[in-house]
Amino acid sequence: MRASGILLPISSLPSPYGIGTLGKEAFEFVDFLKKAGQSYWQVLPLGPTSYGDSPYQTFSAFAGNPYFIDLDLLAKEGLLKQNEYRHLETPNPELVDYEYQYFNRFKVLRLAYSRFNPPKESDFEKFIEDNKKWLDDYALFMSIKGLHNDQSWWLWEEKYKKRNREALEEFIETHQSDIGFWKFVQYYFFKQWLALKNYANQKGIEIIGDIPIYVAQDSSDVWSNPLDWQLDENLDPIDVAGCPPDAFAITGQLWGNPIYNYEKMEKEGFGWWIERIKESFKLYDVVRIDHFRGFEAYYAIPYGHPTAEFGRWVKGPGMKLFQRVKDVLGDVRIIAEDLGFLTPEVYQLLADTGYPGMKILQFGFDPYNDSEYLPHNYKRNSFVYTGTHDNMTVRSWFKILNEAEKAFVKAYLDFEDDEKVAEKMIKVCLASVCKVAVIPLQDYLEQGDEGRINVPSTLGGNWVWRIKSDVLTEELHQKIYSWCKTYRRARY
Repeated sequence: MRASGILLPISSLPSPYGIGTLGKEAFEFVDFLKKAGQSYWQVLPLGPTSYGDSPYQTFSAFAGNPYFIDLDLLAKEGLLKQNEYRHLETPNPELVDYEYQYFNRFKVLRLAYSRFNPPKESDFEKFIEDNKKWLDDYALFMSIKGLHNDQSWWLWEEKYKKRNREALEEFIETHQSDIGFWKFVQYYFFKQWLALKNYANQKGIEIIGDIPIYVAQDSSDVWSNPLDWQLDENLDPIDVAGCPPDAFAITGQLWGNPIYNYEKMEKEGFGWWIERIKESFKLYDVVRIDHFRGFEAYYAIPYGHPTAEFGRWVKGPGMKLFQRVKDVLGDVRIIAEDLGFLTPEVYQLLADTGYPGMKILQFGFDPYNDSEYLPHNYKRNSFVYTGTHDNMTVRSWFKILNEAEKAFVKAYLDFEDDEKVAEKMIKVCLASVCKVAVIPLQDYLEQGDEGRINVPSTLGGNWVWRIKSDVLTEELHQKIYSWCKTYRRARY
């Protein structure tokens, strides 16, 4: 069945309190999606963001972002009074101020925690028990981090850095309330998220989630299980992840994430990955795995190098990992983000898994060469996008093209008026053979530079884009519905 969806991060939702949350506006967006005839809502990773605010660099591969907890919903449960968090309203509702959130939102959440008094055998206790595999380490990690002024774990005292058993037991005994706070935060994140997901599913909307291939070095995952990563005896990374130089980044992309110890993981049946994917399907209906090509071969850059210019390609786990996923979890619904430097081996891995790949229309318009990203080359088992969170909006992208490229775009899409470019790009995605078309909301809104979410390999000014509630108009959902109906993608 042909279908369509909209890409919109949770952080980009409207709300009075500085960042999108899992409250009223999120439920209203689900209603908007239904009216627009959509089948999917695609979000970015939901983890707790760290330095740089990127959802692809989080303190845990399993935890949720405390910023997304809706404070009005906590107030309805009697944990807050509205005047206690009014100060979180920000002067610019179209941008996220992460620094302000960092310094102010946790104070409000701690106030709510001080009034939280669940009975024995409560849902809270059940949540703690059901999530012990990751929650205990995460809460301990965040609590020790707080004791060290939020420094990265490799800068902690040696006894905490290297997880001295007696030191950790003593810390747990003397910091039970603070550890409990971090479990409280996760309880309410999951409670609110699952309520939203259940509402979406009832409305016929499925959630497409996004999990990064790597985890942050400064994460509870690496700190609590260092042998699962390629670290030296001092727990520093041996190599770190990134991408080699290309036309978009002349010195490559230095992500800095530690690389998995796949040899150890394979001996243990890829247990960490199985658990991660299993937990992801509690949050999402479909899971997009970022940087899929890294499973065939990953780009390893010696730790400490200032750029990604001197890395090397190393074979990854390949089909051994995904066969194990299938053996344990069955036929899960995974989208492979198969972008970047692709080789015949990567294409073969994608074919062997059977996972749908991604087609990005913006990548297709080379006037002098054919491209797999042009619709006449698409295959049905694909998800097509005008662009992703890492790309310019269609309007901004079109403006920077040279004259030959613009002429090719106009000829291929058959239009003359430059103002029609967003509409034409969306419609050709919707018309394509791909089984699902996902369009970033800012392209439906025909936004320019103000709609950019992320500029890869830059720090600052990213992940801040938001919408106002008044943009989700009846006119907009009728337009989206009409276009999707024309190309047989509307649900009703």
